[in-house]
Amino acid sequence: MADQFRHDAIGCVNGWMKTPNLDRICRTGTRFANTYSNSLECVPARFSLATGLYPHQTGIWTNMPITLNPEIANWMQAVEARGYRTSLFGKTHLHRTKRDLRDGLPLMHAYGFQTVSETTGPPGNARVLSDMTAEWEARGLWDVYKADAHSDAGHFQTRPWPLPFDLYYDVYVPQAARRYLRDLPEGAPWFCCVSFGGPHPPYDTPEPYASLYRPEQIPPPAPRMPYADESKGLLQNRTAKTRLSPSKVLAIKANYAGAITLIDEQIGELLSTVEARGEMDDTLIVFTSDHGEMDGDQSLFGKGNGLDPAAKVPLIVVSPKSAAAANATSAVLVELMDVGATVADYAGADLPRLSNARSLRPVLEGRKAEHRDFVVSEFEEHYILVTTRWKVEFNPRIRPMLLFDRQNDPGERNDLSREPDMQPVCAELAELLEAFLARTPSREGVFIAKQRKRRD
Repeated sequence: MADQFRHDAIGCVNGWMKTPNLDRICRTGTRFANTYSNSLECVPARFSLATGLYPHQTGIWTNMPITLNPEIANWMQAVEARGYRTSLFGKTHLHRTKRDLRDGLPLMHAYGFQTVSETTGPPGNARVLSDMTAEWEARGLWDVYKADAHSDAGHFQTRPWPLPFDLYYDVYVPQAARRYLRDLPEGAPWFCCVSFGGPHPPYDTPEPYASLYRPEQIPPPAPRMPYADESKGLLQNRTAKTRLSPSKVLAIKANYAGAITLIDEQIGELLSTVEARGEMDDTLIVFTSDHGEMDGDQSLFGKGNGLDPAAKVPLIVVSPKSAAAANATSAVLVELMDVGATVADYAGADLPRLSNARSLRPVLEGRKAEHRDFVVSEFEEHYILVTTRWKVEFNPRIRPMLLFDRQNDPGERNDLSREPDMQPVCAELAELLEAFLARTPSREGVFIAKQRKRRD
């Protein structure tokens, strides 16, 4: 799993990024081209993935310091209960960040992870101890990182990585997972979650990846849609509109692309470790992200809006023993929470009773041609509802803020929400959303210690 990884940031999808290992698992498995996160920031998206509950059920609409209650059943616990050796390396964002993440090991064990080496997202590495930052400290380098993190380099500015390559978070985490996998006893079933902190900003990709892509060779971002500044929806609420020069935008895009290729190469090394164990034919492989990244499109960076670059996520699934069709691209509508249901299904584990997630296994194995009639992503009490034809953003009063014709306007250039002849469409979609909300009532007792909002 990656953080803030665009759905189309894969070489075989966009035609220009260097991602041979993700291309390889696309060839050997199925890429789900219409997968939407259940939310548009890390915490609510990851809570929905863990629980199978929507933000309107959890009451968690945005990033905040909060802890998932381990007494509420999740699919990781169900996989562990089936006898799997379970492990987690990297970011979870399932609990309040402490001064030392290792103090939270009992909580991580209660979530269903037996072996844990947790990290924060990149912004937290300057203040939170973990196995990784403890290694930085032992080598006399944590203060170097802190000084760099607190320098006056702007958020939308590329910067060199200040530590040795092996200490970069998206190298340290997968390499720790590789060491763990190499030492696992043979024959026992295992589940390993490797959760990259990138390509989430800061734009600090280490060399040689920082210079791998020349800015002048990067495809330009998609231009801003007409009348975007008049929208009353999420485009104005939380999205970072940049006024950077075109050259700086391309420099950021080049750095982001370098981070993608670095992650891809680390994924290749993880796959090589599984191959060396002789277990590839028996292993389910899943790659996804918590949400996307605008990456300069529509003059925006970050997430927090319902446009496809922010709301869509990559999802590639390779079934064990090639039970599913290889080199397939599926257009079915998928929600991020369905990843947990799919892993649990292949492990023979039962989903929690309250979960709304649905396994993709019937689609992967050709037993079903459809999956969901529509998908929903939620953020700051706004709802993004997507059908095969339409995408609509509704505000908290179920009034349309944006409407796109997905078939005739895949680039989301023309907002139809105020067109008089589109009002029956908006009304029909509002009825669909209201019926969905009635079927999925609030479950806010899922959490502990709800406190003030926080950006990450």
